[in-house]
Amino acid sequence: MISKQAIIDRFISYVTIDTESDPNSDTTPSTQKQWNLANKLFEELKTMGMHDISIDKNAYVMATLPSNVDVDVPTIGFISHFDTSPDFTGANVKPQIIENYDGKDIVLNSEKNIVLSPDYFDDILQYTGQTIITTDGTTLLGADDKAGITEIMSAMEYLINHPEIEHGNIRVCFTPDEEIGRGAHKFDVEKFGADWAYTMDGSQIGELEYENFNAAGAVITVEGKIVHPGYAKGKMINSMYIATDFINALPRLETPEHTEEYQGFFHLHQIDGKVDETKLHYIIRDHDRDKFEARKEMMHKLAIELNSQYGKPIILVTITDQYFNMKEKILPVMHTVDIAEEAMKELDIKPLIKAIRGGTDGSQLSFMGLPCPNIFAGGHNFHGRYEYVPVESMMKATEVICKIAELTAKKQKK
Repeated sequence: MISKQAIIDRFISYVTIDTESDPNSDTTPSTQKQWNLANKLFEELKTMGMHDISIDKNAYVMATLPSNVDVDVPTIGFISHFDTSPDFTGANVKPQIIENYDGKDIVLNSEKNIVLSPDYFDDILQYTGQTIITTDGTTLLGADDKAGITEIMSAMEYLINHPEIEHGNIRVCFTPDEEIGRGAHKFDVEKFGADWAYTMDGSQIGELEYENFNAAGAVITVEGKIVHPGYAKGKMINSMYIATDFINALPRLETPEHTEEYQGFFHLHQIDGKVDETKLHYIIRDHDRDKFEARKEMMHKLAIELNSQYGKPIILVTITDQYFNMKEKILPVMHTVDIAEEAMKELDIKPLIKAIRGGTDGSQLSFMGLPCPNIFAGGHNFHGRYEYVPVESMMKATEVICKIAELTAKKQKK
């Protein structure tokens, strides 16, 4: 049985280390402070008794739990990232432990009147009676993905201490900068040496995912012309007005707040505007590859249309692909998903197989030759002050890791 208190202690020791990543940095890791947790994990792996422990110049931490069976078993891996989102501060995290949650409002911060309420976040009601770890309302928690790290580390420790559980070689890796889309960029797949792996980076208990968005980022640059407003007639071109025309020409209901499940979207997440230049920053998402390509083409065509109206190229569209739907790489090796599903069922966890409305390191890794479905880590409301994680979900995720390792070995012994 996985120790509940050990899970709590380990998780809190990780989330109280600030590891926020920075999209404006060109280093890896993008922030120096990510090294603090990377080095801590490196030392813990050594103390635990793992083998082949390494930390490279980019802070990727890898280790091996050697096989304890005398048959050839595929090498499997488990991966989590240690950075936290730059969308909301992860500095000075003060976790709160709510034991035997009663299904009512949780006051995160009485002074600021910040409340985690089931009236708004009704998912929390499924954890009534459990132990929940929350923020104090002023930071994110960091369960994304320090819950995943906690589970992988705890599972390796448990397997080391319980050699009667048979398993093949198990590789683990902890990565920087996933939250800014670079977690897999410098991942050494060959060095990792796994036949397949799992990212422990999902949300609620039972989640098992092998589909994700195709993703791109778009920057729309609109050039204007500034002159003194008192003498502007026929001369000034206000780029902000033209940018507004571009925004309004895209399908208004195809945005994150109006879509769900397999529906794609355009998301305008930043505007930098002055009269002489405005930049629109979009992300483009769709599960269907053809629809994804059509969305990119729609932006290009819209720019051409508006440029023709003004008689000159004042709108420039720059689109950069970020990652693709890993489904096409997982379908040929669906046994990777089947084993995880079987492990959950054996542990009386109802598998929730669904598509990710986002992406993980696993989506990029799958295209790099490492098939990598995603498994729940247990947290909810990531990237904000209302983030929480039930301790029992982390315990179950730890058990899932152990069970996957056990089932993988058993299937080779038959």
